[in-house]
Amino acid sequence: MTDAANESIGAPLETIRMYGAAWCPDCRRAKSFFGEQRVHYEYIDIEQFPESVAEVERINHGMRSIPTILFPDGSILVEPSDEELAAKLDLHLEASKDFYDIIIIGSGPAGLTAGIYTSREGLSTLVIEKSGVGGQVGLTRQMDNFPGFDKGVSGADLADRLRRQAERFGVEILQAQKVVAIDDDGAYRIVRTASGRDYCANAVLIATGSHYKRLGVRGEAKLIGINVHFCATCDAPFYKGKEVYVFGGGNSGFQEALHICQFADKVTILEYDYEAHASLALQQKVHDCAAIEIMTGQQVKELLVTPDRKLDGVRLVDRRTGEERIDHPDGVFVLIGMEPNCEPFKDRIETDQWGFIVTKPTLETSMPGVFAAGDIRAGSTKQAASAAGEGATAALMMRQYLSQLVKV
Repeated sequence: MTDAANESIGAPLETIRMYGAAWCPDCRRAKSFFGEQRVHYEYIDIEQFPESVAEVERINHGMRSIPTILFPDGSILVEPSDEELAAKLDLHLEASKDFYDIIIIGSGPAGLTAGIYTSREGLSTLVIEKSGVGGQVGLTRQMDNFPGFDKGVSGADLADRLRRQAERFGVEILQAQKVVAIDDDGAYRIVRTASGRDYCANAVLIATGSHYKRLGVRGEAKLIGINVHFCATCDAPFYKGKEVYVFGGGNSGFQEALHICQFADKVTILEYDYEAHASLALQQKVHDCAAIEIMTGQQVKELLVTPDRKLDGVRLVDRRTGEERIDHPDGVFVLIGMEPNCEPFKDRIETDQWGFIVTKPTLETSMPGVFAAGDIRAGSTKQAASAAGEGATAALMMRQYLSQLVKV
């Protein structure tokens, strides 16, 4: 990291400000880190706003070092690592102990609910999360079907409530830590992290959920984090007054389109099938929004990329007519379904043909003492309310498992 010598940033900032450029890999990594941790920030592309180069040079004593990140407290980080960003954000990076009764991997509704139950039972509980606490639900703009909220609740608010409740009962939450494997030594389960730290437990719950699928077309990988996005909550504000395409005609696509249209002048939802699959209630809301258009029977063939890594166009085929065209939105959001976050476990634990973890009726996996709940589990309904229910069930099953262990 380059030292910016705590340069003054003038008037206090209301939010984090990042100076960067589309071609800068460290800028893309920092943006991805902030997105994963659900940190709000202002992004200034020094190529789109050349006048900002002078500010970057002033801060860095004449050097054009990016990303240059300014914080509301007056501090500055230049070309920081993920570890430095995590420390600056005061994320809890190391657990206080090496051994716990229960380790939960994932902090969505399933993981946090399980933690609430196990910790209330007096079982020492560690939750390990690589992204934002709350999991995928924290990215949902509005939830109208979660029990107990008669007027609905935002995903971010629900995630915060679950976290506070878990911490009130003594759950320890480890953030920005990626689990790379689960092992065992016969008596205990071992959870290995990318940082090199291993944590042991009597029982482990995998509640890592799922992630958004990608289009898998040419140009997509080069534009992720630049003009291709998966989280409207994180990136919609960058498209004020612009035109956006949303790929996906299911509930997620329609929900995010409603959020994006608060910023963009026009939002177009494109669906591969010949009809949308969102709920009737969401379809009615979208129908009532003049800024949103729906186009079905559309196949994405390619995302065109400029030499400086910007979106140059979207190559589409109308499946009804076979006509091919190139459209020119300012950005695209990909919301075409979910895939399980099971990569660290698939070599040790049985999964189905799609990669979701297979469990017994007790929610125990093929590895003794390791359980699974929520979206990661084969046969789950992929709903936040049912994930919370599975988390509670898994906690009770783990308590029963622990009670049957032979004490030496």
